[in-house]
Amino acid sequence: MIAIVDYGMGNVASVRTAFLRLGYEVEITDSMERLEQATHIILPGVGSFQAAVEEINQRNLLKPLRRLAKQKPFLGICLGMQLLFEKGYENGISDGLGLIPGEVDKIETEYILPHIGWNQLQIENNNQPFASFQDKHVYFVHSFQARTDQKYIVATADYGSTVPGIVQNGQIYGMQFHPEKSGEVGVDLLKVFMEETKVDRGQYA
Repeated sequence: MIAIVDYGMGNVASVRTAFLRLGYEVEITDSMERLEQATHIILPGVGSFQAAVEEINQRNLLKPLRRLAKQKPFLGICLGMQLLFEKGYENGISDGLGLIPGEVDKIETEYILPHIGWNQLQIENNNQPFASFQDKHVYFVHSFQARTDQKYIVATADYGSTVPGIVQNGQIYGMQFHPEKSGEVGVDLLKVFMEETKVDRGQYA
């Protein structure tokens, strides 16, 4: 079972539909019991970094999510990707989950913010297994970006500056764009995440 974390700030229904298309059992939950039973944890997010951290703290999910990310595959989507980092500067300074070294700050660009729309992925160092997604278009909605060491960056996009689009630290992944709104390309990206973090198929039931 794949668990989508419900903390009141995620595009959870569309994310659930995307994983259902791939044939997985999916549950939207903030129950620690169900999160413990899941094979994979998905952390979506729409809104501000500060508000998301407050919601996660109010639901007593901060420490459990940090622990679970060390035990099972973990994917942050959009704001959920930003929460993977140590600190965010949206509406003040807030501590994130600290799963990937780095910080989240406003995109430095002459273009209009927020960055809304389709943009091409540039795969770093021909990174496998994402190499086939070079120049593929995915859908972004954000004003803030991750700032992290190059070794954690799988793919970028250009929006007047280089913006990390996919990040990875072991079995922890992040996608700044919305794969659930990116058509077949987005579904295929989620498929790669699942294949790269494959566990015993019997655990999906």
